[in-house]
Amino acid sequence: MILRLLMLVALCVSVSFAAPLNDAVPAKKASTRKSTVHWMDYNEALEKAQKFPKLVFVDLYADWCIPCRVMDANVYSDPTVASLLNTRFYAVKLNADSQDTIMCDGQKKTVQRCYFDVWELNALPAFVLVAPKGMSILTVTDSMSPQELRYMLYQFLEKEKEWISR
Repeated sequence: MILRLLMLVALCVSVSFAAPLNDAVPAKKASTRKSTVHWMDYNEALEKAQKFPKLVFVDLYADWCIPCRVMDANVYSDPTVASLLNTRFYAVKLNADSQDTIMCDGQKKTVQRCYFDVWELNALPAFVLVAPKGMSILTVTDSMSPQELRYMLYQFLEKEKEWISR
């Protein structure tokens, strides 16, 4: 745990001196265009999930979170990850610092309070898998590679029928 924390601090320090991502990477040709996840509003996703049952995948981030930006740039642009999230889940992106009010596990709270109090998260990036009825199924706090997230999404889909009924 301490080694992981030290690695995260080292990453944050080294990235803070780097050029912004959009300046450091030259534009790519249209033929190598990356896929994107079609993020939805949280309330809209829950409403759709109740009508057309699918699991809701919630990505929690913060503007100050460097690993969250890396996930956006390198993981959510992966064609298989984007396709899985766009077709098999309702994908939602929530700012963990937000004071917007949402329903989490049957409680009306700000996103920030859901993050800390209901979902009991304490690190970013974080993911919450939510059933169509709005109850959280599981939470994950960790940055991942595209391969790791794909594996996790496939694992979720193996339990989909069981979890959708929650």
